Amino acid sequence: MCRIFGSFAAGAATGADHRPDPAQLAAVSARQRHGGPDEHHVLGGPGWSLGCDRLAVTDPCGGQQPYRLPHLPGILAVLNGELYNHAELRRALTARGHRFPDRCDGTLLPALYAEHGPAFAEHLDGMFAVAVLDLRPGGTRLVLAVDDMGMKPIHLHHDPDDGSTRFASEIPALLAFEGVRISPREDSLDTVLATRTSFAGHTALDGVSVLPPGATALVRPGTAPLVRRRGPHRTTPAGDTQDVLRHEVRRLAEADVPVCAITSGGLDSGLVTALAAEHARETDAPPLHTFHLTYRGRWPGSEAAYARSVARRTRTVHHEIAVDPDELSSLLTRTVRHLGQPNADPIALSTYALFRAVRENGFTVALTGDGADELFGGYDRMRAALAAPTGTDWAGTYADALSAAPRLLREHLYTADYRAHIADRGSAADRIEQELRSAEAAGEDRLTAMTAFETRWRLPAYHLRRVDHLSMAWAVEARMPFCQPSVVTHARALPAAARTGKRALYEAGTELLPAAVLRRPKQPFTLPLSAMLAPGSPLLETVGELLSPARLVLGGKVRADRVRKLMARHLERPSHHDAQALWALAVHELWTEVVQGMRIPVGCAA
Repeated sequence: MCRIFGSFAAGAATGADHRPDPAQLAAVSARQRHGGPDEHHVLGGPGWSLGCDRLAVTDPCGGQQPYRLPHLPGILAVLNGELYNHAELRRALTARGHRFPDRCDGTLLPALYAEHGPAFAEHLDGMFAVAVLDLRPGGTRLVLAVDDMGMKPIHLHHDPDDGSTRFASEIPALLAFEGVRISPREDSLDTVLATRTSFAGHTALDGVSVLPPGATALVRPGTAPLVRRRGPHRTTPAGDTQDVLRHEVRRLAEADVPVCAITSGGLDSGLVTALAAEHARETDAPPLHTFHLTYRGRWPGSEAAYARSVARRTRTVHHEIAVDPDELSSLLTRTVRHLGQPNADPIALSTYALFRAVRENGFTVALTGDGADELFGGYDRMRAALAAPTGTDWAGTYADALSAAPRLLREHLYTADYRAHIADRGSAADRIEQELRSAEAAGEDRLTAMTAFETRWRLPAYHLRRVDHLSMAWAVEARMPFCQPSVVTHARALPAAARTGKRALYEAGTELLPAAVLRRPKQPFTLPLSAMLAPGSPLLETVGELLSPARLVLGGKVRADRVRKLMARHLERPSHHDAQALWALAVHELWTEVVQGMRIPVGCAA
């Protein structure tokens, strides 16, 4: 697991360009070194650079990046992630005559590329973002690839003026490259209010994109990246849901560094915890450690009791981390800085604090339950859409359920000019509705259409990018069994009834989890936002400052008087929906301030 970065210009093929400035590459590396504190290496030549900040997980004493093999001169590679089938690939490549100096998973990448060219990523099973630089005469090119679910991101910038392409694991690092301009997208506020974060291949910045899940980008000298989606990694899962998940949990629980589990108190993380604890007992490994985050004081919606019951049932060493609410304002600034773009889910603060505790307790790998709701129909909005009668606007209702502020509220808050701009250009919500309606018109059932949208666009942008950035902010590798190809394939093959309301997962958990956890209503892992924006509460002053009339008037996108009335209404009658809208506005406002400071190359210490 690492942070990677690099650049590729027209002169890479001819040797005409100057070598990249070492000081600039050092600034790029410093921006994401929190995710790779163990080793730092960068190589550069005429028109190109390739660098890595390493978090040593597999074969900690080997695997120096960029990867190079003596018998394959001219092929360089860097990897962020884990290749769970690396032993199998190494055996096959060794039989083809390749030799490797260590057992690190990424060491085999130059050989795999030499055998398969840009199609190398079709053979990888894991979570990964890979960059391969081919400098051999006559075939100079850069190849970038990410895993099928988008667990590990690559952010891109292509300059059409000079033909150069730059990439990095994190946006703040990418912005440290000279020539990458900071220009917030005009529709970024509407996108945050409508979908809570940037979707598809977009980010909140003009000219900065993210490689889509399951995509490979081919970059030739002086040309824009040519992006294509690969077919899914081929796998044939065996057994029922519990068997398939057990197999993946056991694979992912194996590491050369200490492994723990995140236990929210819900079904998804509970299943992962139970199966990981079972694996530890059967292999005579030390007991599994589990982590749960709560807040000091009495707050509504606490899941601590459920998490403790899972820990007791599975016999783990349980850590209940209590965060002081007075720290939340500081956590907000740090999470916005690490994410590099606005994410309006307050879960970001909890995620950051939780992985901090994981690292402080000596763990480098954490198993999580992310991805289950998207694959197994766990969201209330999915059940509501399935129950909506034919002829109703289920897609519009579904899109509104994704929002931080419903369409009518957004349009009420916008200035006339901004409302007209969004109406003219279209909203992210419009594009979501159109995709869902088009899928249904083409004959897809609603559940399949929603699952495809959730896993292809929302899961990677909204959840996985956040988990990646905020776990790596503390040099923790988050592994997600539900996002593994065998589980994805298995889930998609289930009958609709089994993947609605997570029925298959409830059946899988019957013998593994406490009855109270199986009976409880669904609840997201987050902080009690409405209560924490009530009078006298910790975050209210911070949000009030970010939404001051002077700041909002200067921005020109929302009416300060209507935002002030929304705040007054919430203070009089605290509401989760109003609190969420205010939070999204504040996060976007803070992001516009933070992003402007990212042009100064500074280290990004956690």
